[in-house]
Amino acid sequence: MKKHDPRQGHLAEVWGDTVDLRHLAWSMGIGLVVSLACFLLASHLLAARVGSVTLARAYAMLAGLVGCVLSGVICGALFPPKREVVEDGAADPSWRQQVLNELAAQSGELGSVAELPPSVVDEMKALNIYELFANAQPVVSDTASASSGTTPSARAEVPIPQAALPATKE
Repeated sequence: MKKHDPRQGHLAEVWGDTVDLRHLAWSMGIGLVVSLACFLLASHLLAARVGSVTLARAYAMLAGLVGCVLSGVICGALFPPKREVVEDGAADPSWRQQVLNELAAQSGELGSVAELPPSVVDEMKALNIYELFANAQPVVSDTASASSGTTPSARAEVPIPQAALPATKE
């Protein structure tokens, strides 16, 4: 597949995702043909074999739904995603420690990477986040800070850069 230049007007945002309008049209056509073909074929085959016409139609509608899923698989294989994830590496790394602190506060503690299964460790290394969790500094909880005499406000708070958070639409 060739890459499309977004300035050519072939790309659009649909339900928060970037799509190629031509591929969207083809996908709609494929979905229509495959699902309708499954429905009509099942309707024809079941009309003679099932005693009740309404039951045969219900099963045919189920076959049409299977056709919808099948067309989704076909279109997913034919038309790859158009999004490009770009990581510039210029973000302040201190926000990562803040996120780890928030994770630990929500779940009690982060635990150790030594306790993880090898498949998870491999995936974390592939995503380049293994070192982040392996070198995570333990968080001082509010109960521990109260017993040690430090207040939660005495701890350094690092704000998370807004560029690092994904925007959500409602």
